[in-house]
Amino acid sequence: FNVVNEVVIASGLPMPKVAIVNDPAPNAFATGRNPENALIAFTTGLLESMDRDELQGVTAHEMAHVANRDTLVSAVAATTAGIIALISDILMRMLWFGGGRNRSHQNQMPIFLAIIPLILAPIAATLLRSAISRRRESLADATAVSFTRNPAGLRSALEVLARDNTVVQARSSAVAHFYIESPLDASAASKLFATHPPIQERIETLRKLEANPLS
Repeated sequence: FNVVNEVVIASGLPMPKVAIVNDPAPNAFATGRNPENALIAFTTGLLESMDRDELQGVTAHEMAHVANRDTLVSAVAATTAGIIALISDILMRMLWFGGGRNRSHQNQMPIFLAIIPLILAPIAATLLRSAISRRRESLADATAVSFTRNPAGLRSALEVLARDNTVVQARSSAVAHFYIESPLDASAASKLFATHPPIQERIETLRKLEANPLS
């Protein structure tokens, strides 16, 4: 709690609720619709595997999500993607069942051409949602450093996460973007759908900040 207090003072944010999740996998997440209703959670695995500077870096990263209102941004992105998928599904059903069965094979070509963008639209929406999530993760790393002025702490924390192969027990694609390290991206079919930038890229970015500290 002392580490959380330090980051709260540095960030100027209200004190969030703090939760401990009994899970051996080192990870953390933040949630809450605004800074006044924020909650940050740490797994027992993270608390046991990181030193004070690393915990401070993780805490600052999660508080950065709170400061940047990333839960709200993620909710808007997810809702938009869901609406696009729903509309596409409805339109495809209307096209297919509204006249496709009664038309000749020759006249069905326009229907298939119309269906193609409807199939691609929800995929594109999901890609956009993932890209937004990756951008917000990078922003949270940078914001965290502005709070602590210690990129080495967060960089070292990410190195701990990169070395650990323990998987979060209660994992879901619906909340993967909340974690400091996604529990799903390692098995993602495509990095285009990943909610987080590759952890090594994040580490290298922080190394550059160590070499060129923020003014």
